Amino acid sequence: MEARPPLPPFTEETAIQKVRAAENAWNKQDPEAVSLAYTPDTYWRNRDVFVNGRQQVVEFLTQKWARELDYRLIKELWAFTGNRIAVRFVYESHDSSGQWFRSHGNENWEFDENGLMRVRRASINDQAIDESDRLFHWDAPGIRPDDHPGLTDLGL
Repeated sequence: MEARPPLPPFTEETAIQKVRAAENAWNKQDPEAVSLAYTPDTYWRNRDVFVNGRQQVVEFLTQKWARELDYRLIKELWAFTGNRIAVRFVYESHDSSGQWFRSHGNENWEFDENGLMRVRRASINDQAIDESDRLFHWDAPGIRPDDHPGLTDLGL
């Protein structure tokens, strides 16, 4: 099986690298490419949806990005140990009616020895916002520029 560095056990530096790599991949909004960061038998809980395996990851993300338009995500390392990473994140998107949302969440990740994520548990809350209240400004889909503030800098 192909390795996906950085590999566990994580240091603070490698955990931050893993978090940013995940953020960048999700911001590109390519479900097939994103799915390759997960084990073939990956298990997810995303809100009240349970996902098993890469094919279901692809289906889930395809549907997600079809309804969460102009999606922009920022992730930040919360904690790490061994082969686990805890992340907090916020993303902004709008629905087909034009209503913008800021979605706040936490994820718990567990990786295999090859650096592939085998477990992802996400808890997320949505907040309706006015378009003028948006804080994430870069071209979507696309990765957050290095000079764009992170969650802490934005007061989130």
